[in-house]
Amino acid sequence: MFIDKVKITVAAGKGGDGAVAFHREKYVAAGGPDGGDGGHGGSIVLRVNDHLTTLLDFRYKRKYVAAPGANGQGSRCHGKRGEDLIIQVPRGTVVRDAATEAIIVDMSGDEDFVLARGGRGGWGNKHFATPTRQLPRFAKAGLPGESREVILELKLLADVGLVGFPNVGKSTLLSVTSNARPKIANYHFTTLFPNLGVIYVDEGVSFVMADIPGIIEGAAEGAGLGHDFLRHIDRCRLLVHIVDVSGSEARDPIEDFDKICAELHEYSVDLSNRPMIVAANKCDLLDPESDNLERLRAHVEELGCEFYEISAATTQGTRHLMQVIAQRLQTLPPITVYEPEYVKPLEKAGSPDELEIEHYGDTWVISGPWLERLIGDIFFDDYESRNYFDRQLRKSGLFERLEAMGIQDGDTVSIYDWEFEYER
Repeated sequence: MFIDKVKITVAAGKGGDGAVAFHREKYVAAGGPDGGDGGHGGSIVLRVNDHLTTLLDFRYKRKYVAAPGANGQGSRCHGKRGEDLIIQVPRGTVVRDAATEAIIVDMSGDEDFVLARGGRGGWGNKHFATPTRQLPRFAKAGLPGESREVILELKLLADVGLVGFPNVGKSTLLSVTSNARPKIANYHFTTLFPNLGVIYVDEGVSFVMADIPGIIEGAAEGAGLGHDFLRHIDRCRLLVHIVDVSGSEARDPIEDFDKICAELHEYSVDLSNRPMIVAANKCDLLDPESDNLERLRAHVEELGCEFYEISAATTQGTRHLMQVIAQRLQTLPPITVYEPEYVKPLEKAGSPDELEIEHYGDTWVISGPWLERLIGDIFFDDYESRNYFDRQLRKSGLFERLEAMGIQDGDTVSIYDWEFEYER
């Protein structure tokens, strides 16, 4: 099965917590704090795998979570770093932000890309010793890793794209000019997914050609298969438009040509301006009395496109066409590599003034980014840490707001997973 677009969620690992520990050794008095730092969380890393040709592996697994960092230990031992999670993708995969659809990275090169960074490990209590605070009984918690929802979109890396109506001979042309073996039959939509073939023209001269499943009228709006696979023509430097001039299906070749061009323009203006060669196929079946060939030639050349007569079934004119394509490619720019568009939003620490207070009877529920960030740095098992937490809440003006809203002694204050009784 060919899967070329999926949405996944990735979450990097949380950093390990710093340790609260004190040096204890025989004959060493007042060893002091020696709590080690927590290890950094594992990151989510994308890596190109040339053996993959589809995103099928992502169809059943949509969430990827990296390992967290280990907590610090005594004797200044650092926690182990969380192992990175490597996600392998086919070459040519474009990664987009799911919310904005902005391009994050184009995985067309060989370099790995860190999609989500692991959280930093928290500091152990050894970092907080000062001349006036010689026995710090608190450490810092590890920070959470980055998480995001992204869209993986595969755009095939091909120099040439074969376009045209179903059953005009695109797959046949690819099969007689390369070692590719696409399915060929005398009915529409034989090709259900793109096929790639390497065309060897001469020693040291070759190119990659893609057979795109048949495009029909309305493809840009989702009709037929063309809407699903038009994205694979985006990178092609040159388009070869295959037109059936035999009239075997009682269609007019000029109408066919214009309809496909209209669909390309509807999908992308840039794609409609892509260099194009027109190949009139099935010339061996052409009725001697038909004027289809000459009418199409005049129409195409008037639009400035090169025109060639071929018969893919008998290989008539196919080698010459491949030589023309190879020569044309030498004058065209390299395959498109998409530049990143995504701008990472600045992390919002929040403000104490933005704290949200909800009142349910004698329970007061408080939430907000500022408070969530503060709690992440507090060890509630430590008396000194709790005092620091209380001072920060008083400085923020939270207690004044609660009293103005009518809080009473003994009421319960709920802050995420932590609760306490309020006393003035």
